[in-house]
Amino acid sequence: MLGKAIVRVNAFPGFPSHAQKRLSHFRYLARSIVFQQLAGKAASAIHGRACRLSPGPLFPSPRECLDVPSARMRGAGLSRAKLAAVRDLAQRAESGALRLRGLGRLSDDAILERLIQVRGIGPWTAQMFLMFKLGRLDVLPAGDLGVQEGIRILDGREGRPGPAEVEERGAIWAPLRSVATWVMWQLVDEDPTT
Repeated sequence: MLGKAIVRVNAFPGFPSHAQKRLSHFRYLARSIVFQQLAGKAASAIHGRACRLSPGPLFPSPRECLDVPSARMRGAGLSRAKLAAVRDLAQRAESGALRLRGLGRLSDDAILERLIQVRGIGPWTAQMFLMFKLGRLDVLPAGDLGVQEGIRILDGREGRPGPAEVEERGAIWAPLRSVATWVMWQLVDEDPTT
């Protein structure tokens, strides 16, 4: 079934994109926090305003995030929760409590364990980091509604599978579960009923 779907949907683009490669791990994660639960245009506007708080064109560095007054960060559009999350990430990166430089050399599980310690970074955000920033090919975000809905469409089910069922169903796709995840998202995008 997956093979037929792969032929039908948009080709797997490979990760990370050129733009994602250029971002440091810190800036990628900070951007992820800013974009959580916001529409693309609103998130882009807030992120752009936050970038203008640094001397260069990019999002403030960890040190800059800690030095910029809260009122200015809030004025850029960051909610209190997102400001607290970005500052927690910055503090951990600046102090060395979260070593971002060598993160890519660790196992997926070790990376997930470290990232979810940061306020505002849960398993889904950490899994997206693995896929889109590090280019890991065997990530299956079982709690992702798009993945669940894609499996429902792929298998012709009436209801979406839960995370445990997604893990069980997706085991056969290892070691390319990121590719299968991409296909599930594409199936949802092409389905006229969603």
